[in-house]
Amino acid sequence: MRAMNAPTTAPGPIYDADTYEPRKAVGYLLHRIRASQVAALDREFAKDPALAALEVTAAQYFVLRALFDHDGDRLSRLCREMSYDPGAMSRMIDRLEAKGLITKGRSHEDRRRINVELTAAGATSVPRMRAHSAGVLNRVLAGFTQSEARQLEDFLHRMADNLC
Repeated sequence: MRAMNAPTTAPGPIYDADTYEPRKAVGYLLHRIRASQVAALDREFAKDPALAALEVTAAQYFVLRALFDHDGDRLSRLCREMSYDPGAMSRMIDRLEAKGLITKGRSHEDRRRINVELTAAGATSVPRMRAHSAGVLNRVLAGFTQSEARQLEDFLHRMADNLC
């Protein structure tokens, strides 16, 4: 889906190999912001007594949120959607299952498929985690107007579309 106000003609290159400075470029900045966001979210979860007891991490929250948003899912789809290695996702799922936040089982229709669902405890914890996530993002966007934030989202969607 193309964002509104997308250019109709392709502009020239943004970066030139001779003048390219990676630490000032979009990729580095996106990585730095994402890493800082995840670290801030981990700190927020650790400060919340209910979440601290679960020892849930931001990375685990992203998996739980995906399950919450899709009301259960197949393990293979989660891997694709989140760009996770199947082995890493399996370990993540095992940790979440040990914490009582999800259940997993073989599909009745296709024994090769593994279905993953939130438990009641997992479904209850996601809105609390989501509130912390919104708070972190609001801090990241401090000083932006709502209009500027929507424009930034449009730009990022265009970037994501360019990679598809």
